[in-house]
Amino acid sequence: MAEKTAQINNYEISRADKLMYPDSNITKQDVADYFNRVSEFILPHLKDRPLSLKRFPDGIEGESFYQKNAPKNIPDEAEIAEIDNKRGGSTRYLVCNNTTTLIYLADLACLTPHIWLSLKDRPDYPDRVIFDLDPSDGDNDFRKVVEGARLIRALLNKIGLKPFLMTTGSRGLHVVVALKRNEDYDYVRDFARQVADKLADLYPDFLTTKVRKSERGGRLFLDTARNSFGQTGVMPYAPRAIEEAPVATPLEWDELDQANLGPQKYKIKNIFRRLSQKDDPFKNFYRHAYSLKGKTELIGKIKAQSDLAN
Repeated sequence: MAEKTAQINNYEISRADKLMYPDSNITKQDVADYFNRVSEFILPHLKDRPLSLKRFPDGIEGESFYQKNAPKNIPDEAEIAEIDNKRGGSTRYLVCNNTTTLIYLADLACLTPHIWLSLKDRPDYPDRVIFDLDPSDGDNDFRKVVEGARLIRALLNKIGLKPFLMTTGSRGLHVVVALKRNEDYDYVRDFARQVADKLADLYPDFLTTKVRKSERGGRLFLDTARNSFGQTGVMPYAPRAIEEAPVATPLEWDELDQANLGPQKYKIKNIFRRLSQKDDPFKNFYRHAYSLKGKTELIGKIKAQSDLAN
């Protein structure tokens, strides 16, 4: 039997009928169609940004692997960023600045492109800081994650920053702040740790920064490890390797009040209804970019829980 192909936006998808999500009957062509339709919302978050590719050549039930070095046979429209890997060499990362390259990612069975926190021209200077919130293993109480996100927002607002919010499409939430690229990764990582440490000190029975799971005691872990050179985060509107293809979805903060909110509420088959009814909450993300200079001193002035309410 001949391999089925499909033309999407003038790009030919191979093995188009390959089931990526077997129980949900979602094929590679369905993923490519999704990337094509959602490209106007995704591309601003991919522009000039090195990518790490999480590939699933045999669908989500098969083996997967991360690929940092760009494939050899890339489309003419795709770009490459060669980044010093700090180990005496360099890595050639794929950069996706157009819809054709985005569809090419689907053809590679890359369901979830992971983005660098910095751009190719200044890879040592991130343009965002991420706080990653997931429930503890065995604890599916998403409301704890919601409350943790609210506390991060309260602290960030207190020191003059505007945080944005996104479901991960998996188990939790990301709280993200846009940066002006004035500070390097070491500075940004230290800032994120100070935010997390302050909140853990203020709410010791609820929050923790302990990396070892055995030391968390059921508390919500404030993960800031993504704020390091070469680390990545899931891109907005990326599908995850979970049946029904849930999507990492930007939210408005008041949506945390919804009783039916969960990290996998939006999927590739229902996200366009949402996008047709309301503006993208990340539409103005890059207009709210900050320098972090002086912010750690402001964190130090917060002494009590009541300070976050004032």
